Amino acid sequence: MTDLIRNLILRWRDDPAGTYQSWFLWDERLKNFRSIRRGLQQVVTEIAEGTFGVAYRGSSLETVVHSIAEQRQIFKGADHAFLWKPKLRIPDIYENPANQKAFGQLLDTCLCCTTEEHMVSAIHAIDARKIKGLGPAVANLLYFLHPTIMPPFNTAIVNGYNALTGSKVKLGRWEEYLAMRQGILKLNATYRSLLSNDLGAVGGLLFDLGSGRYTAPPLENDETARKLWEADLHQVREQSAKETRILAAERETDHTHTEIQGWLRDLGHSLGYDVWIAANDRSRPWQDGKLGDGCLSVLPGFTTETQGAESVRLIDVLWLDRESHRIVAAFEVEHSTTIYSGIVRMLDLALGSEAQALEGLFLVAPDKREADVREQLKRPAFSRIADLKVRYLPYGALEKDRVAIARFGQGLKPIQAISHLLTPV
Repeated sequence: MTDLIRNLILRWRDDPAGTYQSWFLWDERLKNFRSIRRGLQQVVTEIAEGTFGVAYRGSSLETVVHSIAEQRQIFKGADHAFLWKPKLRIPDIYENPANQKAFGQLLDTCLCCTTEEHMVSAIHAIDARKIKGLGPAVANLLYFLHPTIMPPFNTAIVNGYNALTGSKVKLGRWEEYLAMRQGILKLNATYRSLLSNDLGAVGGLLFDLGSGRYTAPPLENDETARKLWEADLHQVREQSAKETRILAAERETDHTHTEIQGWLRDLGHSLGYDVWIAANDRSRPWQDGKLGDGCLSVLPGFTTETQGAESVRLIDVLWLDRESHRIVAAFEVEHSTTIYSGIVRMLDLALGSEAQALEGLFLVAPDKREADVREQLKRPAFSRIADLKVRYLPYGALEKDRVAIARFGQGLKPIQAISHLLTPV
């Protein structure tokens, strides 16, 4: 059985449309962790201060869960469990103040603590309250706080775990999740050399099993069943037309994101600035070299001890004054995903311990997304945006005018001229 699972994992890792390559190795995935943590801190603060409200729609929790659900494949539908269902009065954390505070305490404990014991104890505490409709779907929030301790959770992951192990884990109960978690930890320990300390990898494997992309090895010691399974595993599967379109669109998104970063890199250099490229994007291929070629390898003023430094180093593009080494402008490229993570990184830069007199904060996105971005900025989670004077820089304007700006422009005035101030209505 061990050899069969090993063969399954090896095949899955090489599958360009499987969750390992399309989500787990996706650079944008890593950028979401800090922003989701910040969002959950805001949820905890609002619950503690009594300002969270009595509805999911428009709440800070909706903003965070929405940013999780918009990720590729594995978290689609993550918001279903939190949607307020009035007739059923679930999940009962909106209109019941005591339950709401207990939910806030769970998040607060998991935000502050780093040990398995503390988090499991917090789960037992929330489970003891028997809050109607608030079950293991919350584990998707906890995963982004402690990815090496808490595996993600959804129907497909449970189905995949049951198929692979012969278990009968049921949905909706914390004790079932905790039992499955122990099994997942053992499975991950056995195959860690092929998976990761981050439980998102094994979660992705179980998701692809449970969603039917792969079949689990036969549990019985039957040679015929084994051969049939191996034949299925090695068969070149024909992707559906829909899956092919989705995969092509995701790859195009990554390509476009890098291209826009490349334009901003070259434009910054032409205008006489030093340029910083997001730490996890520097090695991306661009033109005849790497995206980080000719850019700063160290971000001045942001050491490992600087509050928010990790987040700032993930901003897509920064322009710095060559003499003072101060950051002049920050650019977040938002091609198709939620703007939440980018805004949080800008907040860390503009309001953190190393806050600087920035001349420009820019969201760079397709022309057609401006209305969507303005709508998202109405959320309570983005209440500080008006103070930051973030500007919207459309792809079309950047593509059309970047060459002329590079030749004749000075400072940020030309970029400001082709962008629009984003002030929530």
